[in-house]
This record gives sequence, C-alpha cells and structure tokens, in this order.
Amino acid sequence: MFKVLGVDHIGVAVADLKEVGAFWGDVLGLPANGEETVAEQKVTTGFFPTPNGSEIELLAATEESSPIAKFIEKNNGRGGIQHIALRVDDLEAALADLKEKGVRLIDEKPRKGAGGAKIAFVHPKASHGVLLELCQRD
Repeated sequence: MFKVLGVDHIGVAVADLKEVGAFWGDVLGLPANGEETVAEQKVTTGFFPTPNGSEIELLAATEESSPIAKFIEKNNGRGGIQHIALRVDDLEAALADLKEKGVRLIDEKPRKGAGGAKIAFVHPKASHGVLLELCQRD
C-alpha cells in the first residue's frame, strides 16, 4: 500500500517560459529554481517553490510534437493548468496498487521527471478529467 504525502506541484503549460516566469517570480515573489530541459518529455521546466513545500512548475514545449504544445494548441493558443502532481512515498507500489484496482494508467513504470523525481501519469479518464502525475522524490 502506498501513501499520498501531499501536493508536490501544479504543472502549468506556457507558451513563453520567461514571460510567465516573470509573473510568478517578479509579481508574486516566488523564487525561481532555474530551468531544466527534459528531452524525453520535450519540455523545458521552471519551478517556483511555495513556502509550504509545494511548487508551481511551468512547462514550455521544446518541440511541436510535445504534449505541452498539443495542450496549448487544443486550448486555442492559451496555456493553463496541465496537471496536478501528488507526491507519494513509493511510486512503484502506487502504480501496482492502482493497476490492481483497475485504474487506467498512462505509465505503468516510473520514468525520470524534472528535478530528479521519479514520475508516472494516471490517465485523465480514470481521474475524472484531471491529468494526475504521481511523483516520488528521494
């Protein structure tokens, strides 16, 4: 059995990482944790930690075939909340438990995410329209 530890981050799709990052950093005063390109997912990310330990993750596509580019295109060129990530204590146990319960998964095995996290996605049809990312940080 696995345990949900809390909201790890909220993923926001953006067309321009610098412009949107300026809002989160300069206007709201959240510190930027730098940028990281995750080639496997075709994105560049920027994290903005909040005082309670969760983060806002900005996601900009690096290729037109990126899920983020498709999300923005589907939303008439606008970005927005793309996913919610829950931190779990044991990602492999979480995936096995969800699979056993018949939950539709996008990822049946963990993969590498930004910041060295292990991640996996639950299909939005299983979570009532929300793209849910499960995240384990060691």
